[in-house]
Amino acid sequence: MSLAQYVYKGNGTGNDFVIYLDREGRFEPTDEEVRHVCDRHFGIGADGLIRLTKPEYVSDLSSEQIALCRQDGAQWFMDYRNADGTLAEMCGNGTRVTTLLAQRAGIAEAPGGTPFRLGTRAGAKTLRSLGALAPYGDDVFQVSLGAGRIGDLDTYRVTIDGTPGEAVGTYVDMGNPHVVSVLEDGKATLPAVEDLNLVVKPTVTPSIKTDQNVEFVRIDACDKAAGTGRATMRVNERGCGETLSCGTGLGATSVTLRAKTGVSHWDISIRGGLVHVDVSDDDVLLTGAAAIVAKVELL
Repeated sequence: MSLAQYVYKGNGTGNDFVIYLDREGRFEPTDEEVRHVCDRHFGIGADGLIRLTKPEYVSDLSSEQIALCRQDGAQWFMDYRNADGTLAEMCGNGTRVTTLLAQRAGIAEAPGGTPFRLGTRAGAKTLRSLGALAPYGDDVFQVSLGAGRIGDLDTYRVTIDGTPGEAVGTYVDMGNPHVVSVLEDGKATLPAVEDLNLVVKPTVTPSIKTDQNVEFVRIDACDKAAGTGRATMRVNERGCGETLSCGTGLGATSVTLRAKTGVSHWDISIRGGLVHVDVSDDDVLLTGAAAIVAKVELL
């Protein structure tokens, strides 16, 4: 077995992970092991697997990527795999859970301490530990996702097999690819967000070269004078299906909402809870809770 004997179960607003610390680079998982441990019937069950390790112990990284992690101050790396075993560039919720594990292992500092620099396949990310912060939770972290790169608005058609209607979508690159559909823009004929069947993978046309996450969004309130808004989002993530939350998806959603409304600060409800997102030209800041709920011995 390539996995560590002891792993943890954690989640970021319901986006759940099997996660473990690999200080010496001894436990790089195989695709089959990832699929097995993430299986919700025959394994522990998770949307993905995270190995917290040093960049030099991640076999798919080039020497240039490893050097860049060091240059950017990231001594530790989030080696994230989707539940189907595929590599993932980035996971916003995963960075928060990873930083909570690093905090408990003495690698990252307590709330109010020095921000934690974490390497990912989408570059190094900075996380601030905020502690308990109402109404978002007890172990709250703010992660800098970097600037989202948005394409032309509403250039994709989004449908769901077996569900009548369609929507338009906007492409956003958050280090991984997203297509965001805002359902009350006057162009959507899909059911309400709560009624969508996201067990079925949405179809995006024209097709994108790499598989993408797809977000469906409803604007619940928008105060342009105050620059704040509230929204509800659901997501189908590539490699694992519908999840209760998606950090980069929340970033992509907020980038799209800003482009459509001019509002930069959003509280967004997902099936796993509530997060806050601040968008600027240069960065997307995601604020939300993380939790580690169990330590598991693999047999």
